[in-house]
Amino acid sequence: MYSGPGATNEHAKLIMDSYIRLTGKSLLEEMPAAGEEFERLFAAPLVVLSHGTEADPILNFGSGKALTLWEMDWDTFTRTPSRLTAEPMVREDRAKFLEAVGAKGYIDGYTGVRISRTGRKFYIIETTVWNLADESGTFRGQAAAFREHSYL
Repeated sequence: MYSGPGATNEHAKLIMDSYIRLTGKSLLEEMPAAGEEFERLFAAPLVVLSHGTEADPILNFGSGKALTLWEMDWDTFTRTPSRLTAEPMVREDRAKFLEAVGAKGYIDGYTGVRISRTGRKFYIIETTVWNLADESGTFRGQAAAFREHSYL
């Protein structure tokens, strides 16, 4: 059902561990047992998504709530360039924002407009965006999480 780099316990653990290292907080109320990371993060009661390090970064993880919000299945979501989650007119602002996250490690409290596959626009509210880095400090992409959104 799920394939690709984001469909692994290792990648889900990378998302959660990077968040803890940068923010000092846990992404989930309770840390999953070894081997349950993907399943628990996918079923999380919040929207979580990540992209890789490609020149045009591709989404490589989306929680169930992310897939629903962006109106995509796993395979479509994980083949989508992350820039396409924003409208063309706000993509430049989004790119500048992600550069700032890259420099600072993470940013809390971000609110911005996004667009689903079918063109439905929504605000993502009080979003945390952070860098993904493995234990050796190698940059592996970026992730975002939020609990609230509002359709326009």
